[in-house]
Amino acid sequence: MMALLPREEVHARLQDIFPEGAPNRAYLTRMLAASTVFVALYIDAIEGSDTYLGPKHVYRMTNEQAAQADDASRSAYSTGVLRAGVHIKGRRWYQDNTREPIRDETLREGLVAIGAVTERTDLATTSSKPRYALKASFAALFDPALAGEKLQARMAAWQAEALNKGALARLAIVRRGAAVSTDQVLVTFPNGETRRMKPGPSSEITKAVVEVFAPAFLADPAVVFLSESGNKVVARDDELARSIGIAIQADKNLPDTILVDLEPSHPLLVFVEVVATDGPISERRKEALEKLVAEAGFPAEHVAFVTAYLDRSAGPFKKTIDSLAWGSYAWFAAEPERLVEFSETMVPLTRRERARRAGDDP
Repeated sequence: MMALLPREEVHARLQDIFPEGAPNRAYLTRMLAASTVFVALYIDAIEGSDTYLGPKHVYRMTNEQAAQADDASRSAYSTGVLRAGVHIKGRRWYQDNTREPIRDETLREGLVAIGAVTERTDLATTSSKPRYALKASFAALFDPALAGEKLQARMAAWQAEALNKGALARLAIVRRGAAVSTDQVLVTFPNGETRRMKPGPSSEITKAVVEVFAPAFLADPAVVFLSESGNKVVARDDELARSIGIAIQADKNLPDTILVDLEPSHPLLVFVEVVATDGPISERRKEALEKLVAEAGFPAEHVAFVTAYLDRSAGPFKKTIDSLAWGSYAWFAAEPERLVEFSETMVPLTRRERARRAGDDP
């Protein structure tokens, strides 16, 4: 059997294997995931071994049992824990009601979905027999002999092999956006002009808003106003603002970025708030901006509100999601083709969508 890392070290490695930006990262990096991976390694539930893991192996594990690392003890636990009436010395890591989170979140929606765990297909859905095993390439990442640059290289190789192109792109964007740099951030406007912003996560997200979001979601985009934290104005186009019928006044309620889509017969004004730590388009901010627009005589129906984040799996979005205003949007630089709408009204489902959700797609 493979040598074992302590559960705490398995937990630490999961943070690096599934960094910020990884799909379903919360399910893949919490202690319940570390417990599941540790127990799979403990009983040798690894692809090709003909041994499989079930939720019971995880929730009945104890510190005393985990400390018995010889092959005989590990094999005995693998089979014995499944039998009724078998006593496992020590206090359980989890109670029986953890079965569903282990099976549905950690395994099916987490490790199986991302390609780290394989699931038997020869068992009935209702079967209680163990059915999960770590893929060999994933299990190898927890070899205690691996460390330093060799470990990082093995992790990177596994990510390149196991993750799809979209997931890899998301990881790359998040890494770049979170990187600490002393270099100024060069932002290229839709008209080809460039501006430099001071280094930092907010500037990286702003760069993505101007260079990626604007051309993706606006037909003929232009930048009316651009600032950075500390209220420093990076760009301000009063002439463009006047041409669309709005006067920009120095105001504490101005957002980080104001974009305009010039393609519609009546231009669309887009207020964008960049969130690296805090400060989304909340109800209060939305009301203040609506008042600002109304005072300028710009029709409210031609205004949109967007909060821009680096990634939806990171803390800033989780911290502020409950304060986002209804009638606004959320956009993530790590998933640039997506846009989340917080609709103020219930939109009826189409017949096709209702059928799809019912499992009877026409």
